[in-house]
Amino acid sequence: MKQGTIVITGAGQRIGFALAKHFHQQGFSVVASYRTERPGVKELKSLGVECIHADFSTDAGIHQFSRAVAEKHTTIRAIFHNASDWNCEKDTDDYAALLEQMMQVHVKAPYLINLALTPFLDSNNAAASDIIHFTDYVVRKGSAKHIAYAASKAALENLTLSFAQKLAPSVKVNSIAPALIMFNEDDDDAYKQKALSKSLMGLAPGEQEIINAVEFVMNSNYMTGQSVNLDGGRALK
Repeated sequence: MKQGTIVITGAGQRIGFALAKHFHQQGFSVVASYRTERPGVKELKSLGVECIHADFSTDAGIHQFSRAVAEKHTTIRAIFHNASDWNCEKDTDDYAALLEQMMQVHVKAPYLINLALTPFLDSNNAAASDIIHFTDYVVRKGSAKHIAYAASKAALENLTLSFAQKLAPSVKVNSIAPALIMFNEDDDDAYKQKALSKSLMGLAPGEQEIINAVEFVMNSNYMTGQSVNLDGGRALK
């Protein structure tokens, strides 16, 4: 028995991939967007997850993805906005383009997708469905090295507040703001040690920590307009 549809953006690897696998195993019909054909995408397809290629760097790409979801899924249980881009000022001198790029993926895409898919969110009861925005711990402290990125994630957190007001009581809208969750395969020991030393907990908990947080948010019948700060105490150090 399918339990409704969960839409996950940026599900080709890492956290998005883990969420797609988890909720597919829980019996949900999962729709996963991806930008690049990675091994994770092939695995999701082999499991029967609906994977849609989507380029959120253009408005047309955002609208195309929303239409593809709406055409096949009339009852959506949750939308997880995980798609992200990670660029910084030191890698470019076109700062206007950098800011536009960060705002496009982290703000405009969630904004337009939420508006387009709101009519399809389950609204039969209070707290019947969820929207979860993945922001970042830098929302609370800023980032001297990733100014545009941090600003765009802060704007995404503000979208959480506005959509929570707009869609209550049938839809809960919350954010999850992680810091280091997992390392990349090519991260060396020196980098890992430096990164771990930045938090109070001193560990990279892995994708299950995100799954636990998402389950907590979805299981709540009362929490909306909030941010779950999943940073191991990094903002306090």
